[in-house]
Amino acid sequence: MRVRKLQWHDLPDAARTAVEERFGPVFKAESAEHGIMPGLAARLYIEDGGSVFLKAVPNDSHAARLHIRERAANAAMTGVVPAPRMLWSADAGGCLLMVFQYVEGGRRADLSPASPDLPGVLEALSRIGGPGGTLPPVAANLEMLQEKAAVLLGKKLDGPQWGMYADALDALTVSALEGDALLHYDLHAGNLLVTDDATYVIDWSFACRGAAWIDAAMLVPRLIEAGHTPEQAEALMATLPAWKTAPADALTGLAALWTMFREYKARYGPQEARAFRARAAQAGRAWVTYRTR
Repeated sequence: MRVRKLQWHDLPDAARTAVEERFGPVFKAESAEHGIMPGLAARLYIEDGGSVFLKAVPNDSHAARLHIRERAANAAMTGVVPAPRMLWSADAGGCLLMVFQYVEGGRRADLSPASPDLPGVLEALSRIGGPGGTLPPVAANLEMLQEKAAVLLGKKLDGPQWGMYADALDALTVSALEGDALLHYDLHAGNLLVTDDATYVIDWSFACRGAAWIDAAMLVPRLIEAGHTPEQAEALMATLPAWKTAPADALTGLAALWTMFREYKARYGPQEARAFRARAAQAGRAWVTYRTR
């Protein structure tokens, strides 16, 4: 069942007033129709002719922690990170509010082989980093992946991939993923916003601190899903300096964890999301197979 997206007029009066007191009267609001995150995400047209992008979520929503994480990520960013700047944040009317620079003419990145977007994506990826500030360590993000992986392995499911995953996880030490670099942690085509002049990384709800190569690793199965072979996807990532610092066992283990989470969600997650989770799992499975053959 599709959940209705929040609209600007759904926000409490006090929340809308706080935004307008800071940016001016809003004469039009366009909610983003894509994405699975709860809350409001909308372009606001301001009376002076400008636009900003608003994210809002009720304080008592289960997604509030993700907004708090995104706010911390934006506070940690240096000017080098290719992300729309957070212009303001507040807690008003029982809602967490964040307002960002609006990127005009942005579209979802095309990650397919020979796409003209790929050089810009790689350049943007090379600029993510710097200190992660007060963000939680990557181990906090991995807990859910490890939990789902354990559930699947405990079910003794049929198929050769489960032994492959188990072996990869046995060789993984979480300490190999540790570090202080700012990580987006959820890179995919929908979080890469392409314009004529630049590529922006958006939606930092899962940002954390860890080894600098992790974001490149997280993009590999997305490239495979877009049509690259595992070898081609890794060759693209090998052009990034951070990729060269990745320990082989840690990279394979993280690939297995990432994939098993999608395997779990494809089986037991929300019905409307199972198909795209299954496609992601298939791409991840191909990658782990390539790395363990």
